[in-house]
Amino acid sequence: MAGEPVPVPAWQTLTGEQARRWTEVLDHLAAALPSGAATVVVDGGSPHPGVVADRLADTLTAVGRPSARLTDTAPLADEDTWRADRTPQTVVIADGPRWRAHPPTGKWDVVVWLRTPPAGARTHGGHGRDCDVVIDLHDPGWPVIRHLADRLAPWERWYVSESRAFFAIRAATWDSKFGEDLPAYTAAVTEAHLPAGGVAVDIGCGTGRALPALRHAVGPTGTVIGLDLTPQMLAAAQRHGRDTAATLLLGDARRLPFRDAAVDGVFAAGLITHLPDPEAGLRELARITRPGGRLVLFHPSGRAALAARHGRTLDPDEPLAETPLRRSTIRAGWDLTSYDDPAHRFLATATRQPR
Repeated sequence: MAGEPVPVPAWQTLTGEQARRWTEVLDHLAAALPSGAATVVVDGGSPHPGVVADRLADTLTAVGRPSARLTDTAPLADEDTWRADRTPQTVVIADGPRWRAHPPTGKWDVVVWLRTPPAGARTHGGHGRDCDVVIDLHDPGWPVIRHLADRLAPWERWYVSESRAFFAIRAATWDSKFGEDLPAYTAAVTEAHLPAGGVAVDIGCGTGRALPALRHAVGPTGTVIGLDLTPQMLAAAQRHGRDTAATLLLGDARRLPFRDAAVDGVFAAGLITHLPDPEAGLRELARITRPGGRLVLFHPSGRAALAARHGRTLDPDEPLAETPLRRSTIRAGWDLTSYDDPAHRFLATATRQPR
């Protein structure tokens, strides 16, 4: 029936690539669980929590860690029964809102939220706000971890694989879905007033929609470089012929392959909110930029419009809210020079402080 959620495919029906994706996510989760006895509840995205909880229990069994599975319809246990059924290493796994509301030990050690369209998109609101783990299940055959609490696992363990997985599956259709945004990219680059003959880099360039405009801005004697973490995005940029406007590099925005003060302008569309530490990301962008160089932070939708599209409300402490962004840019070595956040775009520019 139209509108009903798409079920998670049975394991035996997954393609080899989908099975590897599920295995990687489950391995990340299993490795992140606290040592010793622990309690885990999986919620959100009905009817998926039971499947995810089952697969996590199977993964723990495969690595030799005991688990106890409590289904959404199992009787709620009192604390004495709960403790009696546990060993010093047992991971108790439950699923669904009923169990989430009744943790027999007082609280859950780990709360996993499954983000699915439309209601499950509220990763910064509703039931997903205070969860330890958020898994994107917009495509039930392709899970992606979008948040994992620092106390469970450092970003370095999962950031690259999960970011690449999130964008890889979207690369082929990215331009067909967002192609009408191209004029907004051109306008943002034009307003940045990058110097002719300078070095401009697009960090997190995706399919390269800003690269032709950056080439026009710096002219034939300038240098344009597009860098992205996801090979599939760079391949799409090549298919669209945007490698003629720039040199394309595979790389991580957290550790850029450029020397200090090497560039005149940095363009970053939708990058900052995808970084594990936005302020550290701004510092890395400042490191590669000469004093007086330009930073352009852009998105073809305003923050409020984008939040509404994803079914959440704006948080005043979000990295791109004006006051937090002004503070973080100053600490990172930038002076915020403009901030524009109407419905049709987000555009903030900054100048590199003297060293």
